[in-house]
Amino acid sequence: MPDFHAFLTRLPYELAFSQEDPATIVDRYYTPDLEYRNDGITLDRQRLIDHAGPARKNSRELNIQVHETLLDGDRAAARYTMTVRTRKDKTLQIEVYLFAQLAPDGRVRRVDSITRTANP
Repeated sequence: MPDFHAFLTRLPYELAFSQEDPATIVDRYYTPDLEYRNDGITLDRQRLIDHAGPARKNSRELNIQVHETLLDGDRAAARYTMTVRTRKDKTLQIEVYLFAQLAPDGRVRRVDSITRTANP
């Protein structure tokens, strides 16, 4: 199973640029019963899988800079910046503050995150 840093850095690349089935990618990093709350919106497994389509269609480049992580037992937290360049040559910079609960196998079971768009 991937570690927490891989969850933060490799998962977005795989969902946006891989030819692999998005369901396989999601299942590699998340438990089937996952709860993902982002900015007050709850996503389940299928909604995360569905998100891969637009990401693959619209993303041209992706850079993730992890600023801080904290791991304590089955809890993890991170502060990172994701910069995306779209196919229309627009650059989006998103600051992410993420708190996660990990399953015994290292996959993510629950996420609570807050994001904000920053100036690139």
